[in-house]
This record gives sequence, structure tokens and C-alpha cells, in this order.
Amino acid sequence: MAEKTFTIEGAITTLMAEKKYATLRDVLTTMNPSDVAAVFEELDNEAMLPLLFRLLPKELAAEAFVEMEADHQELLIRGFSDTELKELVDELYVDDAADLVEERPSNVVKRILRQADPEMRRMINEILKYPEKSAGSIMTTEFVSLRPKMTVEEAEKRIRRTGVDKATINTCYVTDQGRLIGAISIRTLLLSDHDDVIEDIMEDNVISVNTGDDQEDVAKMFSKYNFNALPVVDTENRLVGIVTVDDAVDVMEEEATEDMEIMAAMTPSERPYLHTGVIETWKSRIPWLLLLMLSSTMTGLVLTHFEEQLAACMILTTFIPMLTDTGGNSGTQASVSIIRGLALGEIEFGDIFTVIWKELRVALLCGSVLAGANFVKLMLVDMLWLHNGTTPLIAAAVCLTLLCVVFIAKLVGCTLPILAQKLGFDPAVMASPFITTIVDVLGLLAYFRIAVSLLNIG
Repeated sequence: MAEKTFTIEGAITTLMAEKKYATLRDVLTTMNPSDVAAVFEELDNEAMLPLLFRLLPKELAAEAFVEMEADHQELLIRGFSDTELKELVDELYVDDAADLVEERPSNVVKRILRQADPEMRRMINEILKYPEKSAGSIMTTEFVSLRPKMTVEEAEKRIRRTGVDKATINTCYVTDQGRLIGAISIRTLLLSDHDDVIEDIMEDNVISVNTGDDQEDVAKMFSKYNFNALPVVDTENRLVGIVTVDDAVDVMEEEATEDMEIMAAMTPSERPYLHTGVIETWKSRIPWLLLLMLSSTMTGLVLTHFEEQLAACMILTTFIPMLTDTGGNSGTQASVSIIRGLALGEIEFGDIFTVIWKELRVALLCGSVLAGANFVKLMLVDMLWLHNGTTPLIAAAVCLTLLCVVFIAKLVGCTLPILAQKLGFDPAVMASPFITTIVDVLGLLAYFRIAVSLLNIG
């Protein structure tokens, strides 16, 4: 007898069918918001989604809504009454509300803003005015600020009064006429005497970011300093918001995904794969494929130029795939290491000669091992076993070319990403597709020059 597999989705569907709404609510309220969102997205019957969502407590509903994919959010918004939409928007943090507005069609945006209270609308518009992918665009304006002359007792009263709707109260920021002058943790407050003055116990060496700073640089600071939140100031050092660690993690995921797509010669997409249409996916891929196809014609031109040499020694043709594949793989290894180093701030343009010197030594070691192993293979397999026309001179030409190809690939793979960043481009653009194309052309040129010299053909 086959065992029945228990799933949360199946249990929820069963409870819905049996109309056990009280039990269903009890089950959902014990779950993490991310898990609730995941369960909702896995439901086969999307018509159940608005009904299920209405069973959730307001706070849990808002937190689960933020974790959902855009398609499911829009499905819910379309099913909400104006009152339900207002209740949801009121529960959202400002940065989440701004993200919701930024990613929706104009008719949905108007409806959301219409239901938001004036203060929420003002804060949303404040965030939306900042450039995309800047610190200002991912910050929230909901933070706890304290005055320097406050006592600890006064500060605690202020936190209790205003902190319930803030993004975090673990760190509070001290401002003087709006300007950031210090920060203090809730731990410090709890361990201090009630009559201690904030300016005497605060941390006055506060690391902050500017509203125009790139979001990727902001995310790196979280990784470097292990922050839970990072203050955002304007050009006059006025505190205008904070970036929380959950937003930094989202940025890291977004940037990593974007780099992977660029490295694979695709236009970055902000939508999950299964929620991206065929036409949209085609549009993201075809420009790069066309560009790479046209650039690959250079390989054909090289082969055409050496057509007579190939005709005189056809066995040379059989080794071209091995040489080009090895070059592409070698270049990719170098480029991925360098792109990662650039992304983490471990490598800068000033390190280019150090990087080249290291990669050339790596190329010598890798190329020597590959050439030696390949020479043994050519002698034992191709010449003695297969008798395919391979001679010691041909083997020498192939192996010498293999060494050159690895040198070329490592050199191109390590320098192009660094130069791209220096010129203001994303280093990921110079990943395997472009490097492979360049190395193929240079490698074939080296191959035929070496073969012509050693074999006296052409």
C-alpha cells in the first residue's frame, strides 16, 4: 500500500474544503511569514489565495505579503477591497511600500497611494525620488532618533512611545538639529543608569552612507562591519533614513543574480525564471547571442586565411576543438576569480600588474602540465594506436600551441574585467562568452603560426 505524502499545501487545501477556517487560521499563525508566503505561492488554486490571506492577523499578513512574488501580490491587490488595501498599506514599512509602488502598473500604483495616509504617501515619494539602486532607494525612514541631552530614562520612554512601528530599535541614532552625531545600542541603554546622558554614552564615530551611494557598496559594508542597520545621510550629514540588514541581503541576492546573468551573456531580469514569459526570456538572450555570433565570425576568418595550410595537413583540424575549449576554460577560471575579487573589493585597478604576474605563473604551471599530458596522449593514442597521421612534430606544434593558448587565456581573462571596471563597465560583462571568443581568435592565430613554422607547410 502506497504511503500518502503529507504536505502543508495539502493540509491547507483539505481544511479549506472542509471549511475549518478557525483551525486553518491557527495553523497559519504558527508559521514564519516567509513560510506562509511560500505555501500561498505553491497553492494550485489561486482563487483560494485572497480568502486565505484574509484569515491572517494584520501584522502577519503584511509580513507574508512582502515575501511574496510580484504576480501573487498583484493577484491579492486586485482581490482587495479599498478598506483591505488600506489596512495592508498601513501595516507595511515605508521601504516595502515604496518597493510595492515602484514595481506595479500605474493603475495599481494610483490605487495604493489613494489608500495610503498622507504621511505614508509623503515618505514613499521621498524614497522614490532617489536614483534606482542607490542607498536612498532601499532605505526606510522609520528609525528611532534621540537627542544628545536626553537622559537614559527619557530615551527609554521615547523608544517605548515611538518604537513599535520602527524598522528596528536595536540601534538608535542621535541627532542634533537633524544632523547625525552618534549612535547607541539598546544594550548600552539597558546597562546604563537612568540619569546617564545620551551624549556621554553614545558611540560618536558612526559609519554612515550617503543617499546617492550605490546599493552594492552599501551591502558590502554590512558584510564588512556586521551591521544590523546602517544610517543614511544627505550631503549635509542630516539623517534621512536607515538601511536594514534584510534589505542588504536582498541587494546581495539581486546583484549576484545580475552578475550571473551577465556572465552568461543574458540581459538581467528582475523576475523569477518561472514567472518570466517566453518572449521576455527571448528578448533578454537574443541580443547577446547575435553579438557573440557576429564576433565569432572572426574565428571563421582566421580559418579561411589559413585554408591552404589546413589543406596541406588536415590532421591539424582535429585538434582545434581541444585547443579552443581549453582556452575558453582557462580564461573563464581567471575571469571568474578576478570578477569575484573586484565584487568583494579585494582587487583594484592598481593591482593589475600583480594580478598579471600571478596569472602568468599559474599559466606556466597549468600549461606545462596540460601540454605534457597531451603530448603523451598524442604519442600513445593518436600515433601508435589510432595511426591517424599524428607525428612527433605535429604533437609538438599542438602542445606548444596549448601552452600559448593557456597563457593568452589567463592574460585576457584576468585583465579584461579589471579594465572594464576602470572604464565604468560591469566586470561581469567580460566573462566567459567574450573571453572565449577573443581567446579562440588569438589561439587559432598562434596555432597556425606555430604549425607553419614547425611543419614547413604553406
